[in-house]
This record gives sequence, structure tokens and C-alpha cells, in this order.
Amino acid sequence: MTIYVDADACPVKLTIIATSREFEVPVVLVKSFSHFSHDDEQPGVETIYVDTGAEAADYRIMKLAKTGDIIITQDYGLASLGLAKGCTVLHHKGFTYTNENIDQLLYSRYVNAMARKSGKRTKGPKAFSSEDEAAFSALFRKTLEEALR
Repeated sequence: MTIYVDADACPVKLTIIATSREFEVPVVLVKSFSHFSHDDEQPGVETIYVDTGAEAADYRIMKLAKTGDIIITQDYGLASLGLAKGCTVLHHKGFTYTNENIDQLLYSRYVNAMARKSGKRTKGPKAFSSEDEAAFSALFRKTLEEALR
């Protein structure tokens, strides 16, 4: 099992890395070259840099991921592809993408995009909170425990 992180805007990278070390599960951060920094390098964590194109990180993750891997992303499209490949897919706000909820999430993304395209304003996501981080941390730990049984 490997953990793949859509890492450009992921606020829980340090939590993922620390918890993964406890469970001795490898982590791969996938991010665009525009986010390159030597300061981000972590021992035991592989970082893959991709072009700055809109879905470059998503495509790389899908090329690498295998059934049974864990993907962490806020991108519903990537989540949908990961589920189809047999991966466990988590959102950094502490919920699991499932075959039962992905269609509704994709539909709401589509409706909001159409509203914006027609000139309407839509609300953006709520700010990431300490409660979100705690929810993710608990979910991630539980997911690893169940996967490694």
C-alpha cells in the first residue's frame, strides 16, 4: 500500500507524513513545479513534481496508484477516478469519498460551475479549521488501521 497525496493545496501533509511513519506506509507527494521548495523535502517521503497544467498531478497519481492504495485529494474528479481503480480516497476535511457520495459531489460541482459560467456568484469552500484537521487525523488513522489488519 502507498499513500498518494494531491499535495499542491493539501493542508494536512504533515499529519499524513507523521501518521504514515507510525504505520510504516510510504507516502508520495505529487505537486506542480510551481510549488517546488527544498524546505518541503521530508526524509522517507517521495516527492514527484509535475508540469503546472490543470490536471497534471491528477494524471500522475492515477498512473501510479494501484488497487488498495490511499489517495488524499480535494478534487472530486480525481476522487472519482481513484474509486474506480479500487483505491480508498479521503478528503482533507475528514470524509471518505465513496461510490455512494461521489455522484452527488460531482453533480454539485457541475451545478456550481454552470452558475459561475452564467455570471452568478457561488460560495467557496469554508476555511480549513482545527476541527477539520482533527476529523481528518482520526479518519486517516482509522483508515490505516483497517487497511493493515
